Amino acid sequence: MTAPKLTVRFFRTLQDNEPVREWLKALPAAERKAIGEEIRTVQFGWPLGMPLVRKLDVDLWEVRVRLKDRIARVLFTIDASEAILLHGFIKKSQKIPDEELATAVQRKKQLKSAAKQSAPAAKRN
Repeated sequence: MTAPKLTVRFFRTLQDNEPVREWLKALPAAERKAIGEEIRTVQFGWPLGMPLVRKLDVDLWEVRVRLKDRIARVLFTIDASEAILLHGFIKKSQKIPDEELATAVQRKKQLKSAAKQSAPAAKRN
């Protein structure tokens, strides 16, 4: 078996919640399995394009998952060789609702902010 090209982790809030994991747990088992399989495809096949993955914005992509009678989306970002699952939702319209996209963008900003804060301070001469 080949090694994955990406590791995958769930975005964690400041309150230590993992919203995508919680969303997945609330779904029926068959839907969780289908979404997990597509995320695994991304993990092992990255970089991928349509129809499975679509770039939405700078450093922001969606995994597009067709379920039995509805459509799921998982929005993620890449940091080095790690995919961070930012937001998941069931799509109800043709276009991604602005609030769903805004949630992912905000979480991506939180990640970048946390990364800057944890980076070592520059040495002064």
